[in-house]
Amino acid sequence: MTPPAHRRRGMVRSYTVTGGRATPSRTSLDEATLLIADHKMPLTGLNPHAHRVMDLCLPGVLSVAEVGHHLQLPGAVTKVIVSGLVDSGHLVARSPVPAAQQHDMALLERILDALHAL
Repeated sequence: MTPPAHRRRGMVRSYTVTGGRATPSRTSLDEATLLIADHKMPLTGLNPHAHRVMDLCLPGVLSVAEVGHHLQLPGAVTKVIVSGLVDSGHLVARSPVPAAQQHDMALLERILDALHAL
């Protein structure tokens, strides 16, 4: 007989990984948010998952989704860990540059005509 999920070896509850926090402190984080590690911040005192996030991000920039994939954790749990590291100054979070928007050609032509009239 297979033991219940909460008793299987290797399974860790989400609240254990996040230190009991259920929601991230930052609502601006999404899967595409880019994470940049501050090389000057000490890693002592970080829990194992936070330390692993820093190990992943120190060589370069990673997205929240990439970090979650490497940690093999759900996105919501990853966001809680990452938001704690952003709060402590270990990570800087940057939203990706939005796609270029279409310009209103009629408006641009009126602006150009007005500039020519000066």
